[in-house]
Amino acid sequence: MPAWFPIWDADSSNARGVDSERTKGTSDSLRDLPQHADDLLASLDNRASSLPPHLLVLTAFALGGATALAANYVYIRHFKRIPNGEWVTPEMLTKRRWIKGYVTSVGDADNFRLYHTPGIGWRWPLKFRRIPVGRSDLKDQTIHIRIAGVDAPETGHFGRPAQAFADESLAWLKSQVEGKFVYCQLVRRDQFGRIVSAVHLKPRLLPGWLAIGKDLSLEMLRSGWASVYEQAGAEYGNAGLDEFLRVQKEAQDAKRGMWRYGTRGESPADYKRRYREAAATGEPVAPLPQASSSAQRSNGARSSGWLSRLFHITVRR
Repeated sequence: MPAWFPIWDADSSNARGVDSERTKGTSDSLRDLPQHADDLLASLDNRASSLPPHLLVLTAFALGGATALAANYVYIRHFKRIPNGEWVTPEMLTKRRWIKGYVTSVGDADNFRLYHTPGIGWRWPLKFRRIPVGRSDLKDQTIHIRIAGVDAPETGHFGRPAQAFADESLAWLKSQVEGKFVYCQLVRRDQFGRIVSAVHLKPRLLPGWLAIGKDLSLEMLRSGWASVYEQAGAEYGNAGLDEFLRVQKEAQDAKRGMWRYGTRGESPADYKRRYREAAATGEPVAPLPQASSSAQRSNGARSSGWLSRLFHITVRR
């Protein structure tokens, strides 16, 4: 066709010819691919047959051993469950291993029980593993987690009275973690056998291996339901002590949670120290400081209810 014809272009014709040759070459290469694969396998077979038998056995044994070790590592690291705190090894604590688990119960306002849920299969749509619910089924099957870096108001134990705001702090923690999945970075074992951990809530949108949720310790401080733990061996995760103190100061200035009546009340650390000193000396427990006593009475009056107020009004009349 002449080059002056409107729809004809000699360069386009040449390009189409080149493309046709390329297509044909690619088709031939694909057609010859099985033959190349057969030739390669035959070559490898010939080379293997020329090797001494004992070398082949050693090679097969080494490859099998390496595969078994790799599979065992993947199983232990990502699929094997840690039944309880006794199974947490020093190596896990040294490496500050992260684990995911389901909070089965909350004891005090700074610790809870975690059922370790490694790998997949714990939630829909791929749920084929079950989390026990009965107390007998959960016996020796949970890790006692102590939340790192914070100290919450003490609930009543061993005949000791509870601190002001202990119930409110406990209720807040339950609302945040009980019956939910959380992520814990194992840090150390405390004197009570609990595993001190930096706890993070589950991310809202992305999976836990792509994003880190909120730091539970900082959220407790921000809400005013805990104070910064500054005793020996305290851990503060990636945030650090300065950030913990800053968030606590923010809650104190805003009079949130346990700081509702100011900062002059007895801290959880002072409360434990008061009873510890009494136990060591055998003397009676020192009385509650005046400021703390006022806060305790104010808290009691606030929570006594309308029936108590009605009774007092009736008595006055």
